[in-house]
Amino acid sequence: MRFAQARQGRVFIVRLEDGEIVHEVIERFAAEQQIEAASLLVVGGADDGSRLVVGPREDRGLPLEAMHWPLEHAHEVAGVGTLFRDEQGTPLVHLHMACGRGGQTITGCIRTGVRVWHVMEVIVHELVGSSARRAVEEPLGLKLLQP
Repeated sequence: MRFAQARQGRVFIVRLEDGEIVHEVIERFAAEQQIEAASLLVVGGADDGSRLVVGPREDRGLPLEAMHWPLEHAHEVAGVGTLFRDEQGTPLVHLHMACGRGGQTITGCIRTGVRVWHVMEVIVHELVGSSARRAVEEPLGLKLLQP
């Protein structure tokens, strides 16, 4: 286990608009507001054609091969995630979303593009005073949190 400490900073209430790509808008907002790190809560709707990463094709196989799941029709969503800057100072979102429609729910990472259906609400809890960053870690080749 590795860990770092942080303090609660500002809290932002953000409304995403129809058609916006969730992670792109949050990352742009973080850059504009000079947010180094944050925890994220999301509720709202995901539009038809949004895509989730729903796991690696093989549990322990390398190199990783992501499995993608396209959403058909609008879905209700609830998500939680984090935002930390990478080694170049770029804010990166890591957020998992449960997307439901009717009696079916699919859960996955939003990094391949979840599009807002009409409206999505995001609460951004800024974390300050921490040096935690995302850095590429082998053998996975992913930008993982380095507390």
